[in-house]
Amino acid sequence: MRSKKILFMTEAAIIAAIYVVLVFAFAPISFPAIQARIAEALTILPFFTPAAIPGVTIGCLLSNLLIGADILDVIFGTLATLLGTMGSYLLRKNKFLVPLPPIIANALIIPWVLRYAYGAPEAIPFLMLTVGIGEIIACGILGTFLLLALDKYKHIIFHYNKE
Repeated sequence: MRSKKILFMTEAAIIAAIYVVLVFAFAPISFPAIQARIAEALTILPFFTPAAIPGVTIGCLLSNLLIGADILDVIFGTLATLLGTMGSYLLRKNKFLVPLPPIIANALIIPWVLRYAYGAPEAIPFLMLTVGIGEIIACGILGTFLLLALDKYKHIIFHYNKE
């Protein structure tokens, strides 16, 4: 029992660390109004392990704090990622639906953050479109490629019992 908790926390920590590294590696495209946060591809990981829910969420929180994001972005950006990963976990029975919750959560929440935290002058519907496109690139395309690649090796990489 204790070893399962340690494994869960270890997986979550590794996923959080990878998220932070990806945000910093792709920082120029991770934050503007027209953005594609490549690290969001990791939101498909709840398909493999529930440890990805806190892992990706904490990674998002740490990234936003370390980059010096506005407090609204820290709170609501992290919330969008949490909702997205929880939705991905709930849809894990159909691997091709797994990327949808983070795309939707971010497209609905992040435009408001961009407007009210950073004063983005663009209209909310335009920001929903641009953030949505970025999320389709990160989660829908890159995330799906990641999911399909990892699915072949899930028995080697992910040891935590999902059920």
